[in-house]
Amino acid sequence: MRKPQNFRELLDRLHSDEDGAVSLETILIIGAIAMPILIFLLKYGWPKIKNYFNTSMDNLQNSSNNVINGN
Repeated sequence: MRKPQNFRELLDRLHSDEDGAVSLETILIIGAIAMPILIFLLKYGWPKIKNYFNTSMDNLQNSSNNVINGN
């Protein structure tokens, strides 16, 4: 591999180098698919998940209070 003589040669070599292009395209496609799914989950799924978690924590707190109080 020879050293480029000037900046123009360096840019030409960089532009013609396609190593890793398939990997980059794959990552971009996966990101384009995952982004709407994540947005949907955060917008519509998170309130249900948060409600489920809070209900479970309240039940756990009530159960622990019952054990402490001897009920």
